[in-house]
Amino acid sequence: MNAQGSAVEPDRMRADGYARRIDLPDAAATAALGAALAPFLRRGDLLALEGDLGAGKTTLARGLIGALGHRGPVPSPTFTLVQRYETDPVPVWHFDLYRIGHPDEIIELGFDEARAEGIVLLEWASRLGADLPAARLDIQLDYGASGRTRVARLSGQRAWADRLQDLRP
Repeated sequence: MNAQGSAVEPDRMRADGYARRIDLPDAAATAALGAALAPFLRRGDLLALEGDLGAGKTTLARGLIGALGHRGPVPSPTFTLVQRYETDPVPVWHFDLYRIGHPDEIIELGFDEARAEGIVLLEWASRLGADLPAARLDIQLDYGASGRTRVARLSGQRAWADRLQDLRP
């Protein structure tokens, strides 16, 4: 267990990349995971967030965006589809693809610009289908057995193993 009470399974290297499971006992632990990820991110990074409604995608995003210096509210982008935050060292673009009708719509929302200039958080990333870039960190958030806890599963290309070796949520 770490300071937030989250159980952390050690990083695992797979032949094809990085995988890690983190138990999250409450919303504060989910936000803390987002905050813990923040210092490891850089321009061009894409975090693909998946999970059922209420599983913690926006909570994780709030923790990450706050840790990068944003002091205002971080609403869910469900209705606006995208929110942009001026953070340090680069801006964060927070997309929610739940309501898009076709993957091409994300281009109209500034997706290419976002990837070039900042960090991209992409809720409901699987809605992009085959258009989802391979260079990304996948974060799957699921309900725990009790229904009150959450489980985060992080996975990505092999490069994420080196970058996240010191991650302590």
